[in-house]
This record gives sequence, C-alpha cells and structure tokens, in this order.
Amino acid sequence: MRAPWLPLLAVLAVAGCKAAPQIAATVTGGVAGVATGNPAVGFAVAVATDAAANAGVRYYGRSRQQAEQDAIAAAAGELVPGQRTTWKIEHDIPIGDERGELEVVRAIENPLALCKQIVFSVDEGEGAKRHQSWYRADICHEGKQWKWASAEPAVERWGYLQ
Repeated sequence: MRAPWLPLLAVLAVAGCKAAPQIAATVTGGVAGVATGNPAVGFAVAVATDAAANAGVRYYGRSRQQAEQDAIAAAAGELVPGQRTTWKIEHDIPIGDERGELEVVRAIENPLALCKQIVFSVDEGEGAKRHQSWYRADICHEGKQWKWASAEPAVERWGYLQ
C-alpha cells in the first residue's frame, strides 16, 4: 500500500528548492481550508506556511554559502601574495559540494585588521569538460581565523543569499 504523501514528496523532489515553499503552502492551505470549511483560514495557513518555508530555504542557503566562503578564506589565510592553492567544501548533505583554485593577490594591512585580496575559481565538470568561473574577494583575519570580508563578488555568485 502506498502512503498518500509519496506523490507530494516526488513533486517536491522534481520541483527543487525554489518551488518547495509554494507547493507546501498550497497543500497546507488547501488542507486547512477543507478541514475548517473556511477558505480564509486556508489562505492564512498558506501564507504563513509559504513565509516559514521561504525563511527556512534562505537560512539553509545562507549557511551553505557561509561554509563555502569559510573554506575559501581558510585555504587562503596562510598564503602570502603570489601563492596558489586549491580549496573545496564538502557539505553535510553532499549536494552542491564545490571546489576550485585560489591565489592571494595582495595583502592589505590596516589598523583594524590584516586583510588579503584573493581571486578564486569555482570548478564545474571534470577533465576536458572542466569549466572554471573566476571571482575576486577580500578576506580578513578575525580572531584565530580568516573570514569573508566582501559582498561584491558574492552578489553575482550567490545572488540574494548574500
């Protein structure tokens, strides 16, 4: 016997993260409207579900983005200008793991913190089908670690998640 929620899971898997909040809102709003016999309650539940699901998706995206930025900053932190290395991130959920190369372009010393300007690639594909997209960023020494310090290159790469 098939569970009644299996088709919903299949639709969510096919639709991806962008449509998941709207699908969840539609389903929960419809169920609430039918269960209460009041379409206004169904609408209110749908709006609340969509807002909560969108917040969850954005939080998850930001945490993955921060982990990627921290991996790049950590790899570049110990290098001096002109040195190159590779970087990679392996997320807890192994979807969207990234890798690439980076180079420290220059050190930026100021009274507030030691910072570095870096260029880094994000590699897609393997072997002859490998494609590199290059970006520029600044990192700064914060306490015992290096942290991402610029928003400009992230806007193109991570969009609204920055």
